[in-house]
Parts: sequence; C-alpha cells; structure tokens
Amino acid sequence: MKVAVAGCCHGALDKMYETLELLQRRHDVRPDLLLCCGDFQAVRNEADLRCMAVPAKYRHMQTFYRYYSGEKKAPVLTVFIGGNHEASNHLQELPYGGWVAPNIYYLGYAGVVRFRGVRIGGISGIFKSHDYRKGHFECPPYNQQTIRSAYHVRNIEVFKLKQLKRPIDIFMSHDWPRSIYHYGNKKQLLKMKSFFRQEVESNTLGSPAASELLQHLKPTYWFSAHLHVKFAAFMQHETNSKEELPKATKFLALDKCLPHRDFLQIIDVEHDPNAGDSLEYDAEWIAVLKATNSLVNVTQSTWNMPEKNGLHAKWDYSVTEEAIKEVLEELNHDLKIPCNFTLTAACYDPSKPQKNMEPVHTINPQTTEFCAQFGLTDINDRIQQAKEESSGRGECEEEEEEEMDSTGSAEEPSEYNTDNSGLSSFNPDEIMLDEEGGDEDLSTCSVDPSPDHPPEFSTSFSDIRIMPDSMAVSSDDAMDSNNEELEKSGGSKQVEEKSSTERSLKRISGDENGNSGVKKIKRRNQAIYAAEDEDKTD
Repeated sequence: MKVAVAGCCHGALDKMYETLELLQRRHDVRPDLLLCCGDFQAVRNEADLRCMAVPAKYRHMQTFYRYYSGEKKAPVLTVFIGGNHEASNHLQELPYGGWVAPNIYYLGYAGVVRFRGVRIGGISGIFKSHDYRKGHFECPPYNQQTIRSAYHVRNIEVFKLKQLKRPIDIFMSHDWPRSIYHYGNKKQLLKMKSFFRQEVESNTLGSPAASELLQHLKPTYWFSAHLHVKFAAFMQHETNSKEELPKATKFLALDKCLPHRDFLQIIDVEHDPNAGDSLEYDAEWIAVLKATNSLVNVTQSTWNMPEKNGLHAKWDYSVTEEAIKEVLEELNHDLKIPCNFTLTAACYDPSKPQKNMEPVHTINPQTTEFCAQFGLTDINDRIQQAKEESSGRGECEEEEEEEMDSTGSAEEPSEYNTDNSGLSSFNPDEIMLDEEGGDEDLSTCSVDPSPDHPPEFSTSFSDIRIMPDSMAVSSDDAMDSNNEELEKSGGSKQVEEKSSTERSLKRISGDENGNSGVKKIKRRNQAIYAAEDEDKTD
C-alpha cells in the first residue's frame, strides 16, 4: 500500500490534503494512509491557542477546526503524533490515543496501531532531561513551566515501548534519534544547515531516548520532523545472536509544510491484502499497557523505571503470548478501533470570536471508554483526583509551583546526562522557544486568531518525491566527543559557555542570574521568528 508521510503540519491541513489531491491528479497516485510526525496543531478554538507554546504572533487558528466541526472530513486516514507546538490541552485528553476529528487519529503519548496488517508506532513530544523522569502531572490552565513540560517525553512511555518484542514496520518521533546523522549524508546536511555542526560533532543533536528506542525496536522505517530539513539515513543494526537475522532501518526526516518545500514523501509498504481498511488496536501494545498500568505516575516527582539492578523485584514487563491471547479474547478477536469521536469543546466560529475563552481540564469519553474496556488508569481522572486531594489539604497551586521551582534544580541527575531541545544552536527554520524565561507570558498573553483562508494552490509546491527502494547512503563518520551540554532546569537561566566541570556544577545547583544568557536567547529568537515570517511570505 502507499503511505504518505508529512513533517511538521503546523495546522495547515487544507494545504496538506490539497497536495495529496494534486498528487492524484498529476500522477494517479492515491495514498491509503497519511502519517504526520508532529506539530500537527489540532486547535479547536481560542482556548486551545492559549495552550500552544508559541509566541502570540504565531497563534493562528489555521484550518483544523473545520475538520473538528465536521465542516470538512480528512480525505485519507490520518495518523499523527504530537510535537512541541501543539494544543496540549486537546491532546492531553487522549493520553492513550484517540480520534481528534473524523478520520484523524492521534497516537497518544506513545502508541502502536495496525492498518492493513502494517504495524505503526510512535512517541509524542520532544526530549528534555529535566522532565524525563517525571510523571504526566500537567493539566490546563497551564503556567509558564507546564505549558512546555506538557509536551516533554517521559521515561514511562519509552519504557512501555521497550517492552515490545514483535517487529515494528513504521515508527514516528518528532525529534530525531541522536546519532542518526552519522548514517546519512552528513556533509550535505551540514551544508544545508551549518548551525547543526556543533551538535553533530559533539553528538548532542537529537533525542537520546529516541535513539534508545531505535536500537531496541529496529523498525523498518523511522520518520521524524522537528528540525525542518529533509534528511535520509540507513542504519544497519547489530545482531544480538547468530540466529538473529540482520535488520536495518530506513530513516527519513521531513521538512515542514510550506509552499516551495518538499514536505511530503510517498513510500510503498508491504501489507496484508486480506486485512480490512479499518485502523486497529495492536494486541501486544494493549497487553503492555495493562502490564505497566501500575507504573502510572501523575506527580512531578522524579523516578526511574524498573531495571535489573537489584533494586526492583520486577523489571521485565514484556508480555507473553498468553497475555496477548487474552486481549484478543476480550475483544472477541475484533481489533477495529471504534469510530467514537466526540466533540469535547466548542468549535471556533469566525463570525463570533471569543478571545477571552479559557482552557479547562477535560475528561474525554474516548479515554474513559478505553480505560474501562482494558482496566487502565485514566490519567486525567487521576490528575483531577490529586488536585482535589491537594485542595482538601489546603495546599494552593502557588505553593506547589514554588516548591517545584525550589527543588527542581537539585533533583537527582537524569539517566541521560545531556539536555536536548532539538537544537541549541541558531536555527532560522525552527520556531525556538525561550525555555529559560522571557518577557512574554505564554499562558496569559492575548490571543489574536484569524480565520485561515485556504491559500491559492498552484504548481509552486514542490513535486512529491517517491522514495526509492533503498535509501542507503555512504556514512560519513564524524568525530564523537563526550562534551556535555548544560541541562536547563525549569526555572534556570541560560548561561554563557563554561568548562565541562563548571557545566556539571551548574546542572546540580542551577543559576538564578545569567542575565547575559537571557539577552542572547532573545536576540536569537528574534532572528528565528523573523526568518519564520520570511518563510510564510514565500
């Protein structure tokens, strides 16, 4: 079957689907499935815009709301993961995945589904070491910290995915797996994006958590986005035994969805011709969710996943064939995901804008039904219970935030010793966020939505590329070093470059000053945002 893969959508659904229609008209190619690798921006209304961690000038309604309201319907089944520019309150309603609109399915914090026998997995968000070992504690209305931490990858999601034993055909992540650039045309990448050089040469570009999953899952295809550049790589995996057959992963990073950009890729994937056309649950993944349900954490306390180190009575949560069989029996061998999409928020009305609409914490009926069916913890329900218990003890939210800020910099070091925001260098193609603070309150600033008129579609769009049978390219080895990057805690400021020893000390103690660092960030972001404006005028 033919699968279309898109990079950062940034809410431009009309543009994406129009491109697919053009593909059909020009080349008589109609994809059976569309995958989107994050920054989907499923924005339903003005309140959702307030929950999207971007400066106010980039908060535009775009076109998703038309699909949410039923005015339009996605012409092809669309499956996506979350990125770092999302309506986090909306996606948070579906921690285990679900429909955000008819024919548009979100994979959740992490998830695995099947379509026509093809096994598709993904993990949402981006890696940040200072939040990696926390639970999913955030809920709207978000503050300056939680509006960002809400989309940071957590170790429990990586742990769940690492319990999988059966082969994965396709996997998606928003940020790149760290080190993947060593398996492609690195010289060409650095020629296009010279500001990647520092991270590439120090081997700090990308997510170490995604790299860990890549080495464990060894999927046939791995797709990413985030860095707004197209890049292909071919990774041959090491075998664990003589009996194990060699495996390789074809990696592809996609550009963002803009005119003049080659942002769509079409691949041919072997599928089961006898399988139906419905999106299906994956029995092993459901069994893993059931097995790891006791590990669910909705606090901001940091903790490590069970491992074989003498401290845990159980560390292997992979599931048996019997457990998978039980899931199949529970479902009467009908794995079809129910089309139970439900409106949970008012839809944007261009004729009646509501600039002061506030976000609320919502329990989605899809999640309630899913958890009840499989005996899982409803994360949002647990968060609400925790808030009520906290309120009953007379603990106000402000006190909790102060406690978080005062202890966050002194937390036990993460199992990953480097932080990652996708980029620490200047990248004029990426909307970088000032993680260390700034002069704008993202949670309270004004919202100025504007109806998104469908852009004129023309041949100015790049032709869609068809992926060749082999994406193998010669590996251009680069120097590896053990340089460590400063981990930024939630309330710390970016500081000037120090020695590795000083950076390690800063990791533990934090820095409450760093005024020059803040100014540097602002100048960098101003240039980045200006470059983004230029892209939008192309």
